[in-house]
Amino acid sequence: MAMTDWTIVTRSLRTRFFSTATTVVSVAIAVGLMLVLLMLQSSGRKAFERGTGNVHLLVSRDASGLVSVLNGMFYAGAPLKPVTYAEYERIAGSLPLEWAVPVQLGDSYKGQWPVLATSPEFFTKFRPAEDAAWTFPEGGPFTKDFELVVGAVAARATGLKVGSRVVLTHGAASSRASGVAGHEHDEFRYSVVGILAATGTPHDRALFSNLNSSWLIHAVDRLEREHAAGDHDHMDDHEHHDHATITEKDLIDADKKITNIYLRVATRPGQDASAAVPVVMEYLRRHPDFQAAPLTVAGPVQEIRRLDAIVGNINQLLVLMAVVVMVSSGVGIMLALYNSMQQRQRQIAVLRVLGASRGRIFGLIITESAFIGLLGAGLGLGVGLIGAQIASGVLRTRLGISISPETSPLILANIFLMTLGLSILAGLIPAIMAYRTSVWRNLRPAA
Repeated sequence: MAMTDWTIVTRSLRTRFFSTATTVVSVAIAVGLMLVLLMLQSSGRKAFERGTGNVHLLVSRDASGLVSVLNGMFYAGAPLKPVTYAEYERIAGSLPLEWAVPVQLGDSYKGQWPVLATSPEFFTKFRPAEDAAWTFPEGGPFTKDFELVVGAVAARATGLKVGSRVVLTHGAASSRASGVAGHEHDEFRYSVVGILAATGTPHDRALFSNLNSSWLIHAVDRLEREHAAGDHDHMDDHEHHDHATITEKDLIDADKKITNIYLRVATRPGQDASAAVPVVMEYLRRHPDFQAAPLTVAGPVQEIRRLDAIVGNINQLLVLMAVVVMVSSGVGIMLALYNSMQQRQRQIAVLRVLGASRGRIFGLIITESAFIGLLGAGLGLGVGLIGAQIASGVLRTRLGISISPETSPLILANIFLMTLGLSILAGLIPAIMAYRTSVWRNLRPAA
């Protein structure tokens, strides 16, 4: 039975099974890594845009709009400069707003899970994502001081349930800016009253309490500092108050601080955009201490583009690393075929005697190289798709960021063709060696 070129190629690959398998795996890893990076890069941008919910403007005293969004919406860090509650009331009462929700960040649970103190309107007015509203599979929202609502990711990771009693870390667990560590107020125990359903946003990893609870703890810290400093003017009113008896009446304006304001400008029924957003932004810009980050349809895109500009070089570096891994896998194909040439020269000479031309021999080696690349590309595409799903699951579980990995057929085709082209290129040197194999020299009797 005549031996076809395909039979020759497959037998050759089976003969060198270990070398072939390791080379295919190296190609698959390179293809999978590049695919995962490309899929998560585009999907991550969409996830950031989704996570701002139905807020039009985010007000803070952060250094920039991007920092404000990362801190106030994505819990990247605690804002350093507070906004007074009196300023919040002035903004909420003087602008054409649908609603204004004050929030305070800076405390945490076990130094890992951010705590957001806010008003009850946070659960009734604010939507964490346009396609997700707050729902409570267990319990409900807080109704009084020192009650706690737990996000879905935080609840799953910490094991907190309705009825759990916890102590929060007042202040950041470790402030890199000041070097001062946060501390636990174990005399104030919070009761978990509600567990939220997952929304696929960073809010899933946060815990929520009312503002008054946080302000009372601030007041305790202030009184302790005044006592340590011997401030008798303030001590006279509070020297008989211990932690158990301090109430809202003991609060002063300096205790009532927030870090961000979620604003939604008045809109027409059934519409999301508002022509009043520029008016509100202009008002806030007259107060240079305030930072107003737009979170309308164009707002998140603008801020995310700024983020892309900052981390774009890192993304390019990661993709470049994937390209380097792919090139190294191409070198692996070349070395595997090159080394096999040393043992296959006699086989090639026999094929030449049986009538195979130099061009046919050249084509057989190129076909082997291309087949290895095709196997690696096919396996790599599968690895990449599975890897992207695993990575999105980790992001959802650890950070509460919902990412749906997706890519276009064009990108898949380009990766596939690039891998095939690199494999053919890697086979050129071994193919040239096979082309130049001497029949007489490799078939002559051994001395």
